[in-house]
Amino acid sequence: MISPEDQRAQLEKLANTRMPYGKYEGKLLVYLPEPYLVWYRQKGFPKGTLGDQLQLMLEIKVNGLEDLIYPLIKKN
Repeated sequence: MISPEDQRAQLEKLANTRMPYGKYEGKLLVYLPEPYLVWYRQKGFPKGTLGDQLQLMLEIKVNGLEDLIYPLIKKN
């Protein structure tokens, strides 16, 4: 079971991860359009951490929970 501290750390990392390549390179994952994430689901998410994060972000968006992510974005 993941501790609440680890869950928060995972969400903070998710909130501040940028897409490393492609059409949306440099964009925070939370700002990726839902259809793009659905396309990835159909195509197959990349292996590793990025794929896990994209899959989680899709679940967050499908369930309308983006407002939980926005406060975790660090201002640069």
